[in-house]
Amino acid sequence: MSSPQTPAAERPPCVVVVPVKPPAFGKSRLVGLTDDQRRELAQAFALDTVEAALATPGVEAVLVVTDDFRLAGTVRELGCEVVPDGASEDLNATLVQGAAEVVRRWPHAVPVALCADLPALRPDELAVVLADVVGLVIDGRSAFVRDRAGVGTTLYAAPADRFTPSFGVDSAALHAEAGAVEVGADASSVRTDVDDFADLGAALVTGVGPHTSRASERRATPSG
Repeated sequence: MSSPQTPAAERPPCVVVVPVKPPAFGKSRLVGLTDDQRRELAQAFALDTVEAALATPGVEAVLVVTDDFRLAGTVRELGCEVVPDGASEDLNATLVQGAAEVVRRWPHAVPVALCADLPALRPDELAVVLADVVGLVIDGRSAFVRDRAGVGTTLYAAPADRFTPSFGVDSAALHAEAGAVEVGADASSVRTDVDDFADLGAALVTGVGPHTSRASERRATPSG
């Protein structure tokens, strides 16, 4: 799917924009856990996601958008860039803000929005997806990855001047209706986001990163 007009060596790199809610407010659908357990898991998902993105060929930088200062310090130590979230109540506005920061700091790069709850993310699979994404963006098109459930979105990219994500209810359909091209149908680790225990189980079967593995081992059985 990559553009045949542009040799791989000349294609622009990607800057991955990862929005992260303060862990205290994330993953409310992990019912039965204490607030501390949910915070730990939410942070673990984000850390495994950004570490995988940082290790992905073709990624020049990972930009985390968050208002959580503790998490900000941790991801900076991992090698991420961080900006505060000026639109924390609106995920799409947050992502547009992040894409604008990409244009400011890395004007040669392709901005790519990536969900922060992909603890099974594999750099090799993400690299294949991003190669397709870059080819489409070079051709002036947008792209998205449908989540494992088939209705949501885990990744969105577009030319910077047409970066208009539609995350939320039925986001996959909204992105497709807007003309975005679906990519990554076989990239299971890029599609496996975690919202509830069924999702977490699927991710654990696939194989999660070290942060989620440790947090899952420490998690007590949900109280009934």
